[in-house]
Amino acid sequence: MPRAGLDPAAVVAAGAALADEVGLANLTMGLPATRLGVRTPSLYKHVGGQEDLNRRIAALALSEAADAVGSAVQGYAGRDALAAAALAFRAFVLEHPGRYAATLGMEPSGPQDSLATAGRRLLDAFTTVLRGYNIEEPDVNHALRMLRSLCHGFATLQAANGFQWSTAIDESFDWLITFTDQGLRTI
Repeated sequence: MPRAGLDPAAVVAAGAALADEVGLANLTMGLPATRLGVRTPSLYKHVGGQEDLNRRIAALALSEAADAVGSAVQGYAGRDALAAAALAFRAFVLEHPGRYAATLGMEPSGPQDSLATAGRRLLDAFTTVLRGYNIEEPDVNHALRMLRSLCHGFATLQAANGFQWSTAIDESFDWLITFTDQGLRTI
């Protein structure tokens, strides 16, 4: 019989928090069990194992990132929307590096998979940004990939303490936004 108050959402929330604290690579089923005050086998009543937990953490992360970016771009267009989306995404990755790491390389099992649904919501938020530019339909996917690559690359490098130069990181990020805005205006 499952423990009262313990459900899949509680297990995933504990796993996501721990992934942010210790890194996704160090997350084991035993860590959330300890945090939740249960024995490890008790978690298997709520998630199917480590891979299932990681998938659920990835779906949670994509959903949370979609919420952050979607909320940030409301009411903005052009460079303002681009900056709002990029800043929100960067902040999410910096605050949640472990759960964000779960999203990388994780493939949805089908169109109704929660990973696919949350991923589409995040792409929709970035697509909203691109509507402020004169990008032809055949180029939207390329622009989305470029935007994701820039935001992902900068945020994950920063989260890994990959910028060791004396130039202020925020200045570099603003430069990246300005450069991207100018590029999107010339397509």
